[in-house]
Amino acid sequence: MDLIGTDLTEKSLKLHLEGLPGVDAVGLEQRAASLGTRSIKTTSKAWALDTIIRLIDLTTLEGADTPGKVRSLVAKAITPDPLDPSTPRVAAVCVYGDMVPAAVDALGDSWSNGKDDGINIAAVATAFPSGRASLRVKLADTADAVTNGADEIDMVIDRGAFLAGHYGLVFDQIVAVKDACRRADGTYAHLKVILETGELNTYDNVRKASWLAILAGGDFIKTSTGKVAPAATLPVTLLMLEVVRDWYRLTGGASGGQRIGVKPAGGIRSSKDAIKYLVTVAETVGEEWLTPHLFRFGASSLLNDVLLQRQKLSTGRYSGPDYVTMD
Repeated sequence: MDLIGTDLTEKSLKLHLEGLPGVDAVGLEQRAASLGTRSIKTTSKAWALDTIIRLIDLTTLEGADTPGKVRSLVAKAITPDPLDPSTPRVAAVCVYGDMVPAAVDALGDSWSNGKDDGINIAAVATAFPSGRASLRVKLADTADAVTNGADEIDMVIDRGAFLAGHYGLVFDQIVAVKDACRRADGTYAHLKVILETGELNTYDNVRKASWLAILAGGDFIKTSTGKVAPAATLPVTLLMLEVVRDWYRLTGGASGGQRIGVKPAGGIRSSKDAIKYLVTVAETVGEEWLTPHLFRFGASSLLNDVLLQRQKLSTGRYSGPDYVTMD
């Protein structure tokens, strides 16, 4: 790709993004539908359910959130099923920036804080969910959350600027937010870039926005805030995974290519639906992406259904979907 290793300008971004091939919408939706009919071997049901739990960003993003509600969320994140200590923990709790101190306090020793075996704190920032604020406010919002202990920042792009074709403006804002993720010790909170695909209107725009977010330094690309319908869909997530796959290949592939994460968020409520996403990940970018470092579910109610199905499976009264092979 010509843009790799170059200084990106409004002109070069526009030339690249508007030069991307159009998305075959029919083909994309047919492939997503086909992947949605597949799943895993019967013997791997337990693996799938545990994997989903490990990939969840357990979320509360309501105006009525309180420190008490965050403490309850964290308790569930640490011990999803009090009756079964073998149940894995979730990847992260996702809260508003002002709730980060409450999450830090509630997590205690379970807080990741840079460790691989802890629970991360993800904070939404940049005037989530609308993104309608000055850059100065967005950067202060981000820096405040990072200072308070956020391991990850979920930012929203300026969809109005993107849809108006001001790609350089959107790019520069993502770069600036990435810089605001820098901690005092020189490390960075991971940056998830929310595209809000429900407002981008076309698959072509989703592809362009995905490339733009990656070029600007996003560690993850995320479908949605969960506040706009439609939120995550399988075709949109498949398209974003294809961009991530292409970026990995262009940057070196198995010889050292850059792996970018993907986070579908909003509307994924059942284990049956979540397993369709696991299959789509495995078939598109490979099973090595099925790790919290590279794939997440943004969800508030999904965990409840997965725990129910897990309990049924362990007692022999499993009533979940029938599965075919992922091979």
